[in-house]
Amino acid sequence: MAKSKKKSGFISDFKKFVAKGNIIDMAVGVVIGGAFGKIVTGLVNYIINPFVAIFLQKGGLDDLKTVIQPAVTAGELYLDRFTGKAAVATEDIAEISILWGTWLQTIIDFLIVALCIFIVLRVIIKIKERLNAKEIAEAEEKAAADKAKADAEKAAAAEKAAALAARQNQLEESLLNQEKLLAELCQIMKNK
Repeated sequence: MAKSKKKSGFISDFKKFVAKGNIIDMAVGVVIGGAFGKIVTGLVNYIINPFVAIFLQKGGLDDLKTVIQPAVTAGELYLDRFTGKAAVATEDIAEISILWGTWLQTIIDFLIVALCIFIVLRVIIKIKERLNAKEIAEAEEKAAADKAKADAEKAAAAEKAAALAARQNQLEESLLNQEKLLAELCQIMKNK
């Protein structure tokens, strides 16, 4: 029974994890990122590379390479790179080369993707700052309104206290006047 509880706990935890939406957002981001990568690769291969070919005059970036050993077909004479001697190829030997142009294309792809991501993130950050600025301004306005209300309540309480103190003073003066009058009446009564 303990195992079934662990399974249900694992399954419920997994459901909660998937339901949060982060996984779905990440999956959508990966799919869109893959598609965007294809767009950028197409841009480099089909637009930038032919444009560069105009200046290279011998092909596009794909043709920029350093051949270490040229391709050899079966039966052809070639120089063996290990022994340094001439030999006849018994089978086709593929070309061995450093593909500088392909590497440059990959760097250009990366820079374009990085630039696009930077631009998108910058726009998102600016939007969040604007939204946060509105929220901050609203919070400041609310705080100012709350402070004004509290100040008004304090002023009203102070006014009320002052009015009560003034009333208390009036009552005390009235009491003193009554005591004086009573004393004078007593004096007048004694003198008669």
